[in-house]
Amino acid sequence: MSAEPTRRIVLLRHAKAEWSDADDHERPLTDRGRKDAPVAGRWLAGSGIVPDLALCSTAARTRETWKLAVPELPQRPRTVYEDRLYEASLGELIAVVNEVSDEVGDLLLIGHNPGMHALADALAGESEADLLPRMNRSGFPTSAMAVLTFTGSWKGVEHGVGRLVAFWSPHA
Repeated sequence: MSAEPTRRIVLLRHAKAEWSDADDHERPLTDRGRKDAPVAGRWLAGSGIVPDLALCSTAARTRETWKLAVPELPQRPRTVYEDRLYEASLGELIAVVNEVSDEVGDLLLIGHNPGMHALADALAGESEADLLPRMNRSGFPTSAMAVLTFTGSWKGVEHGVGRLVAFWSPHA
């Protein structure tokens, strides 16, 4: 019998977006957001994580973040634009993750707060050093990333299954 595979999930909050009277779904990035998104991509590339699949919210700010971050990666993962990630609750985010094929080893979600923070906090049954308290103090700012590991199937992802192994923000 083989050991359960170790998987990684990377949670990326979109870069800084404009506040406007326009439709929330269509808000573009600010100048700072357009500068931070490639920096986030470089951090991810430098981490050695090469996602097999990227699930990206359909909101303009998440699509633009991904468009600016992905050229920094050594290879572009298969990308799916997922409507359910926009304004998703914690339960909805876990449901989306539970649908991921077990052929995927490393998954990247590009989404929004409060969902990204809630998902990272909920999955992190444990963390390296002071990462969990540091992430929770920060409030999961724009362009921030959390990396969690767990063993088993994506269908088994639930509260407390993961270990928070990295938390990064461009302005921390």
